[in-house]
Amino acid sequence: MTVRSSWIDVAADGGTMPAYLALPPTGKGPGILLFQEIFGVNSHIRGVADQYAQAGYVVLAPDVFWRAEPHIELGYAEPDMSRAIALMQQLDPARTLSDAAAAAKALRSRPEVTGKIAAIGYCFGGRMSYLSASEGLVDAAVPYYGGGIQDKLDVASKIKVPMLFHYAENDGHIPLSAVEQVKAAFKSHGNAEFHVYPGADHGFNCWDRGAYQQKASALALGRTLQFLVQNL
Repeated sequence: MTVRSSWIDVAADGGTMPAYLALPPTGKGPGILLFQEIFGVNSHIRGVADQYAQAGYVVLAPDVFWRAEPHIELGYAEPDMSRAIALMQQLDPARTLSDAAAAAKALRSRPEVTGKIAAIGYCFGGRMSYLSASEGLVDAAVPYYGGGIQDKLDVASKIKVPMLFHYAENDGHIPLSAVEQVKAAFKSHGNAEFHVYPGADHGFNCWDRGAYQQKASALALGRTLQFLVQNL
């Protein structure tokens, strides 16, 4: 038996949001809401979805840019990088959170989902997983090098669910001082875990990027799977 994947439609405010659904070989399991980087639900994000589905999870990756350019897939060099940044800057934060809520609702309602759901996200998606936790949309969250979380610490106290943060030591976008700010905000949380990967840079999990670091990626994946088993 293998992973089965397809694009589905999710009812959202003002329209229908595409989302990539990956089902585990058994056909059922706990849920993962997978948030993309700024490059769309591209081949890498679909690969990550399939990876977690192979581990037994029902994975839904919503197309966050659907209102502007549905199904867009971008690479990691120019001019795609500039286009990705522009798309992110055009997002309406309230509508984007509303779309996250719609995706979480759709995932929970899937007959294949047994039990709880977690959010996992990368960079921009890491921030989305964090904000989803602050809104009570998920039962656990795993932000990978979540861009801008340090600027959203006013909602940290609202988060009651388990959190697992992955950061890169040499991240040019998220300095270690920002990581320390996030750590301080979660000091009294009781169930927040932080890992900083030595020598790793932003995007270390993405095998399609020059920043990919196999050891950090594999270690983070193992820790994430252990976290999911413990909390879902």
